[in-house]
Amino acid sequence: MDDLLHLGADAYTDSGCDCSGSVDSEFGALAWLVESEILPRLMLVHRGPSRPVLAPPIQDPEALVGLLLAPGSFDLDRAVDRLTTGALSLDRLLLDLLAPAARRLGTMWEDDTCDFLVVTEGLGRLQALARRLCATLEKAASPSGRRILLMPCPGEIHVFGLSLLASFFREAGWDVTILNSTGADPASVVTIDWFDVVGVSVSCDVHAPALKALLPALRRASQNPSLFVMVGGPYFTWSGASASEVGADAYAPDAWSAPDLAEAMLDRPALAC
Repeated sequence: MDDLLHLGADAYTDSGCDCSGSVDSEFGALAWLVESEILPRLMLVHRGPSRPVLAPPIQDPEALVGLLLAPGSFDLDRAVDRLTTGALSLDRLLLDLLAPAARRLGTMWEDDTCDFLVVTEGLGRLQALARRLCATLEKAASPSGRRILLMPCPGEIHVFGLSLLASFFREAGWDVTILNSTGADPASVVTIDWFDVVGVSVSCDVHAPALKALLPALRRASQNPSLFVMVGGPYFTWSGASASEVGADAYAPDAWSAPDLAEAMLDRPALAC
């Protein structure tokens, strides 16, 4: 405060006020001094730290796509906060926001409606978000002792949904192996390791013939003579094809219901006994 008064006195002197004038003029000068110099400086001294303006939560896929494609640096922590402060639960975030955003970016890539490098960077950001959110989803899992192999149909390039599906199975306690489209031969994998279930994703009818050829080969090669095969993906949604048409045991319409469906199908023989 003393420093402020000294500064105010200096300003008063520098202002050219005549200190030898009347009492009224002295009070007027003092009022000017308080209003123009001392009070503003006191406000600066006592002002608290500025609070950051919180961005609104992200609650629809288009808003998420806009964030992923925005120029400049990407703040992962801030993006996670904007997703998790909304009304959606963690599993619904993955299914209702991240999955549609991935499909939208894939369409933009295929249709060349956005710069290739921009879309590629957006997909990288989306994968980083998915890893962070999926890790949160999985951390409370307790082992069930069951194993699943997840893979895309041969020729498929849309594999983001498999990573989300894997998180739902891990949350349910499953040991999950993901086979990428460029990975090892699926038949050799099921020959070497035991799996209770194999899940295969297919997005379009172009790959349906390959799926029909793949599933019998997996059953013949599998260590598990009662291998349960589950299928999913956009192809079954829009075509109306059934699991039996491609040689599978069941169709899972979404990642949220897939673990329960697999558990129910595996438990069915035990219940029948």
